[in-house]
Amino acid sequence: MIGRWRSKKEAEEQDSGSVRIVVDGIGKSTGGRARTRILITMAVFFAVYGVIAGRLTYLGFQDLEEGGPGPSRVTASRPDIVDRNGEVLATDINTASLYAEPRRIVDADEALEKLLTVLPDLNIEQTYNRLQSDAGFIWLRRQLSPRQQQAIMQLGIPGIGFRTEKRRFYPGGATASHIVGLVNVDNKGIAGMEKYIDDQGLADLQATGLAVANDLEPVRLSIDLRVQHIVRDEIVRAMESSRALSAGAVVMDVRTGEVLAMASVPDFDPNNPYNAHDKDRLNRMSAGVYEMGSTIKSFTTAMALDSGKVTLDSRFDASRPIVVGGRAIRDYRGKGRVLTVPEVFIYSSNIGSAKEADVVGIEGHREFLHRLGLLSRMNTELPEVARPTEPSAWKKVHSITAAFGHGFSTTPLQTAVGVSALMNGGYLMPPTFLMRTADEAMASATKVVQDYTVQAMRYLYKLNAEKGSGRRGTVPGYRVGGKTGTAEKVVNGRYSSEKNFNAFVAVFPMDSPQYIVLTVIDEPKLENSNRSATAGVTAAPIASNIIRRSAAMLGVKPDFGHESGALLVSSQ
Repeated sequence: MIGRWRSKKEAEEQDSGSVRIVVDGIGKSTGGRARTRILITMAVFFAVYGVIAGRLTYLGFQDLEEGGPGPSRVTASRPDIVDRNGEVLATDINTASLYAEPRRIVDADEALEKLLTVLPDLNIEQTYNRLQSDAGFIWLRRQLSPRQQQAIMQLGIPGIGFRTEKRRFYPGGATASHIVGLVNVDNKGIAGMEKYIDDQGLADLQATGLAVANDLEPVRLSIDLRVQHIVRDEIVRAMESSRALSAGAVVMDVRTGEVLAMASVPDFDPNNPYNAHDKDRLNRMSAGVYEMGSTIKSFTTAMALDSGKVTLDSRFDASRPIVVGGRAIRDYRGKGRVLTVPEVFIYSSNIGSAKEADVVGIEGHREFLHRLGLLSRMNTELPEVARPTEPSAWKKVHSITAAFGHGFSTTPLQTAVGVSALMNGGYLMPPTFLMRTADEAMASATKVVQDYTVQAMRYLYKLNAEKGSGRRGTVPGYRVGGKTGTAEKVVNGRYSSEKNFNAFVAVFPMDSPQYIVLTVIDEPKLENSNRSATAGVTAAPIASNIIRRSAAMLGVKPDFGHESGALLVSSQ
């Protein structure tokens, strides 16, 4: 009995201990399971985020075309480009682009075989390798025609699709290609005014997704599409008829510096610019530098007059050649006598021009050409602008030859800008391809020659059109003045009499100049002959035709009553 019964105290102690042990066991078991659940949850989250991070890292190293953002990417919009009258020169249109998702391609051989029936110029090996790759997205062809899209849709190939993109469309084709420029497949401007627009902030808007079509105002150029068409038509005809290498022309408003038309051929179609970067497609008017021949005598004579050391009554002995630096300077069909300044100009005397430059001096000559902007890189919106070339150190021989257009090279557009300054009152204005008022032009203009010089040069231009080499550049009723320039080209380090670069600069109406037309043609030949032709025969008629067809569009009315009226030049 004693072994079976416990005291009350012992029982309480035993019971209490038992309870304590049980409670402690329960606590340890519950806490362990909770910690396990937390660890498992954390592991799951780390695994999920690890997969996401790994995928993002993988995509970051993929080629944009093969692993990039696929069909959701949107080609950025661009503003319309219009001419001064609102005619569209460039606009965006919607087009379809073809893509593939190789992982969904069932049979790469079959898919490629079908695609070649519509797109036969696909690279077979490259396209096959891409179709059977593990890429999630690849481009097959950007900017399809509606007919191509429809034909591919009817093939029913799984794993390929279309996305709508913006494509640049140029209604005028090649008409203004060198001015308007072009874009790449991603609708980014890469040449001409298209590139200028990007550089002014459009590219930044596109990068941030803010280039929304409805918010982009059209960019209005100074170009008149009607005149632009005439200019290109005339230089194409001239190049073909004279079997020349190239031709070009520019029409400018001398009062504002606005370029109303400019073309250079051969050119390209920006809608299909497969040959846009060929060497012979260069924009010769602003991106090509040439010895401009006797058109430079305009600046030589103006320089002499502006120096105050020469007047229209001054005389220069052109009876015998000048020998300088071991080279004899002669006149082409010279008169062999003393010439007045007007005669030096209308007979285009090399000897007389050289002596005009000698009066001013070497440093004064170089400074004047810089002052007229002929030896510095031109400042304008068009990106394609060449830098003129000149001797690193001028000596007397350089000044003498520069007097008649040899020894330094400049762009035709700069030549036109310089002549404008001699005609518009003496103000040099940076040329512009954007709309600009006369007041805005004057705000950026620099006075470069005196009023007397302007009056004298207007007189000489008019006189040369009546009695000199500019006769073939005239148009009845429009009072045209002008100056020819026939420059022998350098071949193997020597001037060749068989190859000419010809130019003609015309101004009208001469009683109150408003417009300038400068034309160039490279290596033209006489009709039914391989002999080189002069500027009076080739470049001058181009200017005449442009003026005849466009003067009325430019608001210049013919006035036959003053056709033979002389311009008065007051003495200095």
